[in-house]
Amino acid sequence: MEKTDFKKALKALYQLPAGQFSIVEVPRLTFAMVDGKGDPNVAPEYANAVQWLFSVSYTLKFMSKKELARDYTVPPLEGLWWAEDMSAFLNRDKAAWSWTMMILQPDWITPAMFQAAANKAGQKLGSAPASLRLEEYQEGLSVQILHVGSYDDEGPVLRRLHEEYLPESGLAETGHHHEIYLSDPRRVAPEKLKTILRQPVRRL
Repeated sequence: MEKTDFKKALKALYQLPAGQFSIVEVPRLTFAMVDGKGDPNVAPEYANAVQWLFSVSYTLKFMSKKELARDYTVPPLEGLWWAEDMSAFLNRDKAAWSWTMMILQPDWITPAMFQAAANKAGQKLGSAPASLRLEEYQEGLSVQILHVGSYDDEGPVLRRLHEEYLPESGLAETGHHHEIYLSDPRRVAPEKLKTILRQPVRRL
């Protein structure tokens, strides 16, 4: 049985050279999503959201393999982040952050399959987050960069993106800051973490 790896199938979105801004057109994709607010390091709802997303995603993977004979690697965790004041990101004021955590799902996963997977996950995890859902998301034109290092070292990169690269390129931000976590922070040293930072934009 062939096994799909979406990081390879969507190479332009998930395999980037480190430290270089690039412009990409992101297509409409489908994600499992959960919303929340607060510092991800201490907010219980953040840990719960991530646990639910991975539980549902792995359940869907095994359902797909068994019922559809289509196997794939579960994609990495991703997050949309925003705050009323953009300086909350640059200054790492995490308590002021709102977020949507999400994991990419294959286009052959149906709403019925998603609900069945959520029901099965609920047998172990209890009540699902109210915002747990399967939803399409389309960013369109975006600027992205691969950051290697601690999450708390992202500030200077984001400042350079918003204060230098976007104005110099005739671009303006249009949507939520997007992060894709290519490394597992439980197993990788902070200075070696690989995170794609993405910002939807429009041309001025």
